[in-house]
Amino acid sequence: MDSMTHEAPGRHITVGVDTHKDIHVAVALDGLGARLGELHLPTTPAGYARLEHWAADLGPVEAFGIEGTGCYGAGLARFLDGLGHRVVEVNRPDRTTRYRLGKSDPIDAEMAARSVLSGVATGTPKAADGSTEMIRMLKVVRDSAVKARTQSLNQIKALLVTGPAELRETLRGLSTPRLLDRCAAFRPGVLDSPTAAAKHTLRSLARRNLALRMEAKELDTEILRLVSGTAPELLAAFGVGPDSAATFLVSAGDNPGRMRSEAAFASLCGSSPIPASSGKTQRHRLNRGGDRQANAALHRVVVVRLRWHAPTRAYMARRTAEGKTTAEVMRCLKRYLAREIFGLLRPAPPTARSLTHDPDRA
Repeated sequence: MDSMTHEAPGRHITVGVDTHKDIHVAVALDGLGARLGELHLPTTPAGYARLEHWAADLGPVEAFGIEGTGCYGAGLARFLDGLGHRVVEVNRPDRTTRYRLGKSDPIDAEMAARSVLSGVATGTPKAADGSTEMIRMLKVVRDSAVKARTQSLNQIKALLVTGPAELRETLRGLSTPRLLDRCAAFRPGVLDSPTAAAKHTLRSLARRNLALRMEAKELDTEILRLVSGTAPELLAAFGVGPDSAATFLVSAGDNPGRMRSEAAFASLCGSSPIPASSGKTQRHRLNRGGDRQANAALHRVVVVRLRWHAPTRAYMARRTAEGKTTAEVMRCLKRYLAREIFGLLRPAPPTARSLTHDPDRA
């Protein structure tokens, strides 16, 4: 559905798009913020092409501001980027804006366009057309397999606590691998007693766990192969394993050049301090936003280095002697590590600051 449109010859056009599963809504503004038109389009290649032609008919397109570029808007963002258009990632309007202006798809699309026009929205969407996207998809499946495997093992142990005493005694003290093998080999026979039902349940859970273990192992092999080919220098960093390296790559996307600086990457990982000053008080607080999986990966790497990496252990001892708490030193180390990872994901120019400087300045 097209609303009334007004051509703006000679003016640059900014288009905002509110994305959904089946229908996107676009609103076009001119350089002065005047509303030029509205378009409803299906989420198909034909619909994407229709949007591009509609916007071009209104005038030279400056940018497309798209909500949900990592979800419902991913296909449209890839399509427009492939045609050479500037695509900007836009956050959904906050509650105060919606309370003041109301909530509808055209309003959200217009707010997206105004965010780009005002310079509030400047982020470049992650590209999803290379090896990093392949890693992301495999990692999603691998993480779900690991989660289900853990759940099945917990259920086995819970059933043993409440199961028949004679069955529990035969399995008491077994290691996890032997417990799974023993349960997977049960032959419950006819389910005519609680013991038979317990054996049947334990066998089902154990076989599920072993199958998921094999699936996760195969996925780990593929992820390692892709990570080794995409960023071998990242995998070679001390304490960075295949899973952590995959997490960093997924956070950066197939276009790590979209990150303007190491500070931007630290903010993306939720490891940068945020100003929280008021009046005469000058202070910072922890960043609770950003990609929490990347933040967790930073934490794991720091924990490994604190155990095995001599320079990191020496830094911890020195800062602790200065009166810093363990949590404060961990924050400094995570910030420093984010700088190091950024350099491995997106090598800095020769004039940039060395990655080996004192992390006290993090």
